[in-house]
Amino acid sequence: MKKLKRFLLLLLVTIIITVVYNYPKLNIIAGYSAKSTASSVFVANRTLAFTNTTDTNFSPIYLASDEVNTDKKLTTSSVLGLLTRKAFYRDGLGSVLALRDDDVNKKYLAPKRALADNTTPFPYGNAAQNDSVFNNIDYSNLNKTLDILFDSVNQTRAAVVVYKNKIIAERYANGFNQNSKLLGWSMTKSIVSSLFGVLEHQNKINVFDKAPFAEWENDFRNEITIHNLLQMNSGLEWDEDYNSLSDVSKMLFLERDMSKSQLHKPLVGKPNQTWLYSSGTTNLLSGLLRQQFKTHQEYLDFWYADLIDKIGMNSMILETDLAGNYVGSSYAWATARDWSKLGLLYLHNGIWNGEELFSKEWVKYATTPTPTSNGLYGAQIWLNAGKKYPNTPQNMYSFNGYQGQNVYVLPDQDLVVVRMGLTKNADVDLLLNGIVESIKK
Repeated sequence: MKKLKRFLLLLLVTIIITVVYNYPKLNIIAGYSAKSTASSVFVANRTLAFTNTTDTNFSPIYLASDEVNTDKKLTTSSVLGLLTRKAFYRDGLGSVLALRDDDVNKKYLAPKRALADNTTPFPYGNAAQNDSVFNNIDYSNLNKTLDILFDSVNQTRAAVVVYKNKIIAERYANGFNQNSKLLGWSMTKSIVSSLFGVLEHQNKINVFDKAPFAEWENDFRNEITIHNLLQMNSGLEWDEDYNSLSDVSKMLFLERDMSKSQLHKPLVGKPNQTWLYSSGTTNLLSGLLRQQFKTHQEYLDFWYADLIDKIGMNSMILETDLAGNYVGSSYAWATARDWSKLGLLYLHNGIWNGEELFSKEWVKYATTPTPTSNGLYGAQIWLNAGKKYPNTPQNMYSFNGYQGQNVYVLPDQDLVVVRMGLTKNADVDLLLNGIVESIKK
């Protein structure tokens, strides 16, 4: 009997220690599940059942059980009954995690949106494109190339190939179609960069100026420029680890104002000499964009009026944090077709349907390799300058996001390729080379 009691006591102590040690992680698990469920249901218009089997079914997120209140547009996620998180939807702003109960009932400013142009053909509007068959395209080979994306390993949800402004191939997984909103994750970072290009074209900002943060005025961080932040080459400390309680996970699931998550971090390197991928940096840039406007309403409107709605990405929803800042690191939703429009804007050197939104020089700047990035990164844009993909054109660049969200831009081939997936396993060289080879010169 004594042995049994000692065993049960030891088991109880072990369970308590395990729970205490992992309790902070439970916050992230419940937070991820609640936020993802709220966005999937209320932004992307999916069902809870569909979300559970396609978006929150991986370890350890599947440990959370989710409930949806459609009347209040609220989701609740609980991990083994030990910890519960709530997320809620706001019109025009998407979904966000609550940190206090009263967050749900607060009033939030929302951006003013332009009416969608549903009469002009793609890409300048949302109507069906004026179809044309290119004699120089091997459509059979093109479609075989797309087959590599839609298998059980790659788990692609959407793929769109645009050549000379025309969709020449398009495919969707079961449950998705051309109207499905898809989360771009870190592709949102390229939108943030583009907005700085727009402001610079409007002569409202110089990216080579010092970053205007009062918190940095009296130490070595006062040498950091906006340019350094855009290139993620500031030297600021940051831990971008999604598998632990890191800087990025605490920012996304525990912070009210994500634009300040990296603001108080110390230097661990030197500006312009220490490249480090950081979602905190991009949200810092979102906060810097907020400084350019007198009112919060102007800040909210600018992202859409001067870029997103301007190029007809009318399906897009940019989600904000509780403080009202756009989460530029991670949270933009749009259809695959609309994601392709951002690529087309760059392909056309910032000109959209005859109007210049940013300059050709900005495109060159944004796709110039960051020092110490080994040719991988520009200004919130990924590059192939270092020939990471040896069989892909060296001047290809891309907007990339978690789990295989990609917009590839191939300037010499007049191509934009969109892949929205759930895995990073797709062979980029095989995919892009196959598409390029399908187009005869």
